[in-house]
Parts: sequence; C-alpha cells; structure tokens
Amino acid sequence: MTLCRWIGTAIYLGDKRGRNTALENLRCAFGDQYTLAERKRIARGSYQNFARTFLDLFWSLKLTPETWHKHFIIKLHDTKIEQLARERGGIWVTPHFGNFEFVSLVWGYRGMPYTVVAQDFKNPKLTPIFSRIRSHSGQKVIPQESAILRLMKLLKRGGYVGMLVDLNIEPGKTAAAIRCFGLWTSVPTLHVQLTQRLGLSIIPTVCMPLPDGRYELSTLADIQPQPEDDVTEVTQRVWDHFETKIREHPECWLWMYKHWRYRPVGELGIPHPDYPSYSNLSTALASMIPEEEREKKPKA
Repeated sequence: MTLCRWIGTAIYLGDKRGRNTALENLRCAFGDQYTLAERKRIARGSYQNFARTFLDLFWSLKLTPETWHKHFIIKLHDTKIEQLARERGGIWVTPHFGNFEFVSLVWGYRGMPYTVVAQDFKNPKLTPIFSRIRSHSGQKVIPQESAILRLMKLLKRGGYVGMLVDLNIEPGKTAAAIRCFGLWTSVPTLHVQLTQRLGLSIIPTVCMPLPDGRYELSTLADIQPQPEDDVTEVTQRVWDHFETKIREHPECWLWMYKHWRYRPVGELGIPHPDYPSYSNLSTALASMIPEEEREKKPKA
C-alpha cells in the first residue's frame, strides 16, 4: 500500500494535464465545499487509488478459488435478488470507483463469471495482456464491435454481464443526459435498454479499498426497469446510487477523467458557468434534456 501511495503521488505530480483536470472537476462538482488544499488532497488520493487498482490487478494473478475470499469482504444488499440473477441472468454495473477491476474478477470466483466490454488500448500489445489478467477467474472480455448483439444473446441464455456506466460518450441515440454532481453529462444507456427488453435486474456494485489491504464489495439496491419506464429516468437512478458513494469517498473516483466533455447550449441559453474549461458546447446534449428541465435557468 505504501508503494501504491508513492507511485500515485509521483504520477499526480508528473501528470500536469491530468492533475489540472482533476482539480477543475472537483471545483465544478463541489463548488466551495472543499478548499484548494483539500481538492489537491482528494486529487492525489484519486491517483493513489488508481495506482493501487492496477498494481493489485497484476497481483490478482496469484489468487485462486481457494484463497480469494481471504482478501475480500462481500456485502449483498438483497440475497434474493442475487439468487434470482444467478438463475435468470443480470447486469452488474459499477463506475470508475475504488477497484472497479475487481468487481468482475471476484464475481467470477463466486461462480458468476461476467462478460465485460472493454476498449482496446492505444498500444495494441497491451490489450491481450490485460484481457488475460482480467479473465483469469472465468470472465470473458469482448471488444465493442457487435457487443450489443453478443450481450443480448448471452443474457437471453441466463448469462452475466458487467458494465462501467460513468463513461462520458457523445450525445446521441445510445446515450442519456443525466445530472452528475448537478452538471449535465452524456452517459451510456445500454444497461437500461437490455434489462428493459429482457426483464432483468440492474445490480449496482462498488468495490471499496480497506486500510488493511483487503477490499469490501457491496451490492446496492437493485433496479428492475419496466418496459414502459423512461430510459433517462432509470439511467439517472442508477447514477444516483453511485454519486452518493462518491460524495462519501471522493478520493476513490477517477477525477482525472473528463466526465463533462459536453455542456448544453441552444434551448437552455447560457451554459452553466461551472462546467470545466475542457467541455465543448453541444446543442445535441441540450436537445436530450427533458423539456421541463430546459425551462429552468442555469445556476449562477
């Protein structure tokens, strides 16, 4: 753990662009709740958590079906929901929070190997290395190409799927406009659309690092979208679970990621003044915001 802190601090100090993004994100998300010194502490902690996540991912190759449980505490919000998901299939979702890599890894050891969709690395040599590490407890890693059809077929057979749901994607048909720390952002809706079509549950899950080197994996209240439910509303409900956790432990989220690449203009008038400077004006995002929200004036 000491090594993780050192490495994370070194990257924090050396990554000027990412550090500035993290500090700006924190300012926009929390306003004056934290001083500059506190924002720097949280940003540094975010780098340290990220370092621990990937160092522990490589260490996880030493885990076996007989030893993994010594390093993890499992807390289920509702054992009946998990049992139902074991029998019928389901989608487990998590943000880039805590050790997000371990959610699928541990559930593989628990007898529910996920299929996860992962982006290829810019360096093609890294993709097979990380795919091997991520799949050693039985899960499968698939590329984004044709992922929707593959996941649909898998879930129809009662399979298990894991997804990251805090990706900031281009506004469009596969996205929803939700409020993230009060700011509009564009996120994927695939987890909602799949569960609506198949009558399955969305199970929010987080993996929290513990001071003694172990991790605590917790499922939160499940969400079972109905076919008539509004996709955007359900997507917001899923995110709200995670935002509560992030507010409690802000150092565990990936603040150096550009969570607000787009900011709404057009019908909404003047953009919210607290969007990060890297965000781009987007009429597409504005058009995705519900009508009743468009009539509200942006915060001063």
